[in-house]
Amino acid sequence: MRTLQVLVTLLAFASQAVAAEPRAWVEDNLPPIVALYKELHQSPELSYQEEQTSQRMAKELKAVGAEVTTGVGGFGVIGILKNGTGPMLMLRADMDALPVTERTGLAYASTVKVKNPDDGNETGVMHACGHDVHMANLVGVARYLAANKGEWKGTVMFLFQPAEERGGGAKAMLGDKLFERFGKPDLAVAFHVDSYLETGKVGFRGGYAMANVDSVDITLKGKGGHGSQPQSTIDPIAQAGYLIVELQSIVSREIDPREAAVVTVGAIHGGTKHNIIPDTCELKLTVRSYTDEVRAKLLEAIERKAKAVAASFKAPEPEVKFSEGTPALFNHEDLTNQIAATLRKTLGKDNVVPALPSMGGEDFGRFGRAGVPICMYRVGSVNPDRLAKLRKDNAVPSAHSPLYYPDPQETLRTSMTTMSQIVLDLLKK
Repeated sequence: MRTLQVLVTLLAFASQAVAAEPRAWVEDNLPPIVALYKELHQSPELSYQEEQTSQRMAKELKAVGAEVTTGVGGFGVIGILKNGTGPMLMLRADMDALPVTERTGLAYASTVKVKNPDDGNETGVMHACGHDVHMANLVGVARYLAANKGEWKGTVMFLFQPAEERGGGAKAMLGDKLFERFGKPDLAVAFHVDSYLETGKVGFRGGYAMANVDSVDITLKGKGGHGSQPQSTIDPIAQAGYLIVELQSIVSREIDPREAAVVTVGAIHGGTKHNIIPDTCELKLTVRSYTDEVRAKLLEAIERKAKAVAASFKAPEPEVKFSEGTPALFNHEDLTNQIAATLRKTLGKDNVVPALPSMGGEDFGRFGRAGVPICMYRVGSVNPDRLAKLRKDNAVPSAHSPLYYPDPQETLRTSMTTMSQIVLDLLKK
């Protein structure tokens, strides 16, 4: 009889061990997380407006027993889940959506419309960058960790961040004494969906993974007048033409060709009518780089070129304003290598690929600048058959496209399994 009882106990323990393994647990608990993803996809909120989203994330964290604080750096949410002594690991997801009108045709597509705070015009709002996946994933990981405390030891900080798309959310949370109030994490991990990578695959890269991002607004000044009498004017549109060409010479002639750098003029606004030379012309630039040294060179050169062009026209000095600066994301090499080993163990080495560096921006890098070793990996989000067809048609939509959407079940299966296993390996009991 005693032998039978021991056998039953061992079988029960074995069953619990299997259930506690991330892959099996995720498979059993995936449907409600997919449903949550679709709910979040249908209710996007723009940067600095994530009130309802933050309330929902706070509710989810409270449900797993975390100590929850809202209103950190705006609509930021912090959840602390303690499980004995050990390191503190921060897991981060971003919450904001984009002023993009969705054209995916999905049954759960966003139909939300608001006034764009930048120009006052009505715009659709869409999670076109996968932040809905990031949030749903982190809720799923929180549920797993709360249900399987016997598998890890330490403290997990769940951080739901606002305003990533505007590059200001991480800065605002740090400025609200994030680490002073809740403790400075020993490590921090996040992931980003990848629209060019098949579901079931993940990518990693140590070192510089995403770029410094700066926005530049240049107002060229002149002297307006009639288009038939240009000699009596100082033409700011002509200045803009010269400046656009001059700006391209910065990267090609002033930056070491072994360094990455981009200067793009994304908008130009000037004039009202065919035969009127205006007083001003405005240019909007995005500037990308990796190192602080290249970043400084680019910004100095842009201002210098703008002033030089104005001087050549005997025009008033232009206004040059820099804004929305986001530092490059530098993945801690040792932490990234450790996470890559976990990814290979979890998914198999054929499903773990080196990720190319991106000139896109991501303010998760600010937490690294604040002294926390960080790693952001990439998760494939388009199933292989659909991605193969899109590639054949040369029609793969990038993030921020109104046509981009992840395949949620496959994407979340991979993201929840890998992130949960990463936590277990970093917070070994």
